[in-house]
Amino acid sequence: MDIKDVKRVTIAGCGTEGSQIASMVAYKGFETTVWLRSEGSIERARPRLASVKKQIVGVLEAWKTDPSAYCRGLSDERDLAPEQIDEFIAQAEERLPKINLTTSLEEAFGEADVVIECINEDPAQKTDLYEKIAPVMPEHTVLLTDSSTFLPSTFADATGRPDRYLTLHFANQIWRNNLTELMRHDRTSDESFALAEQFSHAIGMIPLKLNKEQPGYILNTLLIPWFRAALQLVATGVSDPATVDLCWELDTGATKDQTPFRKLDKVGLPLAMHIMGMQPGADDPATVNGQIVALLKGYVEAGKTGIAVGEGFYRYDENGNVIE
Repeated sequence: MDIKDVKRVTIAGCGTEGSQIASMVAYKGFETTVWLRSEGSIERARPRLASVKKQIVGVLEAWKTDPSAYCRGLSDERDLAPEQIDEFIAQAEERLPKINLTTSLEEAFGEADVVIECINEDPAQKTDLYEKIAPVMPEHTVLLTDSSTFLPSTFADATGRPDRYLTLHFANQIWRNNLTELMRHDRTSDESFALAEQFSHAIGMIPLKLNKEQPGYILNTLLIPWFRAALQLVATGVSDPATVDLCWELDTGATKDQTPFRKLDKVGLPLAMHIMGMQPGADDPATVNGQIVALLKGYVEAGKTGIAVGEGFYRYDENGNVIE
């Protein structure tokens, strides 16, 4: 299958990552479906998708008067007139509301050319989903996982199509940080790997190819220790999120939205809690990792799960800007 044959794309799951991926796939003109487990999940997905749409449109509006607001994922060209940017805004306004939400396996996967799995980082849930959709998907469908922690070889057999299965891992705010990490396993076909690379380009991403399986891929091998260090400073009472972020901003020259706790809010605190919960000693409140998990759990249980809901370590307006 070539990229020109890809028309229908299904995303399984609509959390922080799934809502962004679905939105960018739709923005780039693919017929986009999101599969969710229940009607309740669909209702929870709607405000996430609406939030992403507001962020994308807000960035495009800002770009008309502020060249620094340009996001690589939304346009290949940086220097455009306001009326040209208006065409992208119209594109977002037209295409993003057309994302189809369904609980039906047949409707979601029965005619999909590409499927991107973005459900919880739970191996039992992933295996169960793969086994259920294997007989529903067409023979040609390429199945991609956005898993941030598991290697593709872990689930290759459960998919029923190990040659058409690999990792396509996204960053956050993917219209701005438009990278994908392509990681194959030893049975991924060259054709599937090439299609994943072409698909990445087609949805405005820059594919980064890994030569072999690596836990954490490239991004999280770098990112997770950074998050842990920042969280340790707060969980152990050394400092607070705003001060840690200010230190990073002043010393490295990073922009405000590229600081540790702002990034954690974008990743989503439930996912951060899950990842930190896998660290040694995370179930022991006397350890540093246990204190980090307790810190994150407090925010999650209070409903402060990150930018997608308007509050995490910071509070956000409807356009994703921090409320000072």
